[in-house]
Amino acid sequence: QADKYSVPRIAFINKMDKIGADFYMSLTSIQERLSPNAFAIQLPIGAESSFSGLIDLIEKKAYKFEGDHGINVVEQPIPADMNSRVDEFRHKLVEKVAEANDEVMSKFLNGQELTVDEIKKGIRTLVLRDNIYPVLCGSALGNIGVQLVLDGVVAYLPSPLDVPAIFGTDPKD
Repeated sequence: QADKYSVPRIAFINKMDKIGADFYMSLTSIQERLSPNAFAIQLPIGAESSFSGLIDLIEKKAYKFEGDHGINVVEQPIPADMNSRVDEFRHKLVEKVAEANDEVMSKFLNGQELTVDEIKKGIRTLVLRDNIYPVLCGSALGNIGVQLVLDGVVAYLPSPLDVPAIFGTDPKD
């Protein structure tokens, strides 16, 4: 239905703290079954009982959620063992974002690093065009990543001013 009506969307892979949680398998499943335009904008730190936080691929920052129900978001260094995976997924994301406009594409093709603002604007542009589906992750029950999903909704999904007016039809005529 979302494809039929061109509804912009993001995905949230939940329950990363539960037994059997596998972000990468879930992301691959989304890409194979729903759309190859699903791109991770976050990576989990650990999985199942070792799930301890998230890495924001756009800003290249890691976050841990502490306190009652993960209310305190604490920035921490990206774990050293995840640097290559972060670079791989970030490169895929930035390569896709470069499609947003010619200026960004030119900068990317010339080997220049895109700024965080350029990446965020590019993601928003592509989401509004229905060309990318950002994928986030976390644990809703543990309130891990929920704040970042809400930030993603504000940053990437359209406001009522961004979408055209809805036209209804009368089935009688």
